[in-house]
Amino acid sequence: MRQQYSFLGAIQALAALLSGMAMVGVVSAQERVAKIGAHPNLNGVWQAVNTANWNLEGHSAAAIEEFWQLGALFAIPAGQSVVEGGAIPYRPEALAQREQNRAEWPLADPETRCYRAGIPRQTYMPHAFQIVQGDGDMLFVYEYATSNRTIRMSNHLSPEEVLVDQYLGWSNGRWDGDTLVVEVFGQQPSWLDRAGNFHHGTVTERFTPLGENHILYEATIDDPVNFTRPWTISMPLYRKIEPHAEIFEYKCVEFVEPLLYGDLLKEPIR
Repeated sequence: MRQQYSFLGAIQALAALLSGMAMVGVVSAQERVAKIGAHPNLNGVWQAVNTANWNLEGHSAAAIEEFWQLGALFAIPAGQSVVEGGAIPYRPEALAQREQNRAEWPLADPETRCYRAGIPRQTYMPHAFQIVQGDGDMLFVYEYATSNRTIRMSNHLSPEEVLVDQYLGWSNGRWDGDTLVVEVFGQQPSWLDRAGNFHHGTVTERFTPLGENHILYEATIDDPVNFTRPWTISMPLYRKIEPHAEIFEYKCVEFVEPLLYGDLLKEPIR
């Protein structure tokens, strides 16, 4: 019995030691975050690695019957929810609109036509983006549709000053400790994923460094017309660490010209 208790005690001691080492590792990783002045340096090429662009909510793998000829090349991968609480709090009429969007996918999805995806979707599409940070305003540059947006760190715009809504809206930024907080408003209605989820509200983004190569991304959507309450998604973003990491142009308009302008071409697509 003494040997058993001794063995259990050793296991408990080892578990406590490993737990302490893990906490030291977390602190060390946080301490490795480079700084620009008093704030974390977020410069770099980042990408989400998940299935959020397919569906923000949890979902099973599934075939897409309309494209059966492509087999496994084009099927829906399974994924867990990135929505806090698991489900999006739709109002009944908005949920009906989501179901209609889903039934009309892929033609109804703005991604199909190479339209800018809106915030927050632009962040977790299967394409990298780059954060350019200095000591003033910040620039986010996206591979998808060669898009970009400016984060105003000073001279903030008021929503009342916005005369025209944009695909990516207007962004005011500020620091909350080591977290970059970005308030986005003046967006056109946008889809959130390929499952037909959508919004037309304001978005508050939070970018919190978890170490040298990881950011916790959170986005809270406030749209009282379509949802019963504000709700939040969260996911890690990963820095591309390969040598000479960079973003590349993905000018997808030329890929969808037959779809967009087929009837206007000299030789229409049949």
